[in-house]
Amino acid sequence: MAREPVSTSLQLRRLVWAGPVTVLGSIAANLLVRAVAVTLLHPQPKFLPLTLLPVVVDTTVLVTCAVLVFAAVARFASNPIRKYHYIAAGVLLFSFIPDVWLGKSRFLGATWPYVFALMAMHVAAWGVCVTLLPKLTRTVGKKSVTPGRS
Repeated sequence: MAREPVSTSLQLRRLVWAGPVTVLGSIAANLLVRAVAVTLLHPQPKFLPLTLLPVVVDTTVLVTCAVLVFAAVARFASNPIRKYHYIAAGVLLFSFIPDVWLGKSRFLGATWPYVFALMAMHVAAWGVCVTLLPKLTRTVGKKSVTPGRS
């Protein structure tokens, strides 16, 4: 017996709860990475990017933007998950530019280990976004077959 084709579609209505879950998951992931970094590195107090408030605020704002981009891509792209993954990968790479500048300039007492901790937080938030958003909004069902077509 042959299997029927399976279609994957996204339900954007689910973003009402999937978006906040993704934001909260990203905050949790970044707070975990931050806790490990602070424990291992003992950053100077003047290095603000590893303090609690900037981590929470920046993650909230930027992951909310990622959710909005996902919604737009899901609405307009023919293969939204793949397109979103490409966009997210590009944004992740782009997000390293200020970190590298921070490491080179040593602004705010930055050291390369501090910079790598920031980069690890970017990767953590990226991982949550590219995993949770598609997973929480995806529906899988039988593909409808138009009569006369195979």
